[in-house]
Amino acid sequence: MPWGSKYIMGLYENHILPKVINFTCGLKPIRYQRKKVVPHASGKVLEIGMGTGLNMPYYTKDSVERIFGLEPNLKSRELAEAPIRDAGIPVDMIGLDGQDIPLDDNSVDTVVLTYTLCTIPDAERAMREMRRVLKPGGRLLFSEHGKAPDEAVRKWQDRINPVWKALAGGCNLNRDIPSLIIAGGFSMEKLDQQYIPGPKFANYTYWGSAT
Repeated sequence: MPWGSKYIMGLYENHILPKVINFTCGLKPIRYQRKKVVPHASGKVLEIGMGTGLNMPYYTKDSVERIFGLEPNLKSRELAEAPIRDAGIPVDMIGLDGQDIPLDDNSVDTVVLTYTLCTIPDAERAMREMRRVLKPGGRLLFSEHGKAPDEAVRKWQDRINPVWKALAGGCNLNRDIPSLIIAGGFSMEKLDQQYIPGPKFANYTYWGSAT
């Protein structure tokens, strides 16, 4: 890729894309999904892909001891400062050590995963890392968009995915979310799924909990 193109892509991914994601992932139907899962978090919490802090208003302050916010994008971290401050919950922002989560085994009570699994390059490895840091008896809380049940919609997801992925920060439209969670070593505790308001190719949503 020519130097100029790399510069433009870097500018887009580091400065423009975080704001676009903050807007789209903060739309009312997605906020409603966040409200279904995030309030159930308790104890020490690892939030995967904290982004701009869109989940912060939905944590139950009296139930959460501390949040470890995994977010490598510096612009997203900057945008998250105000929601974190307003929530009044201690948050430690962390990055990745290679592909590993820089936390000890069995060190968190809850993992929160919302609208992030679609973007992780090696999703199965990431799920295994989440399982590693989660205490026995801990819970994974998730809400993720992914592979639709209708063949016609799936065909559109597969067609659109290469361009969508390039423009949307690595987001995949067609991942089989339950299968990825189970492949990571989790047992599904509760699973709901449906189309939420918006374009069908992007809005088939899975949410629930796993142990």
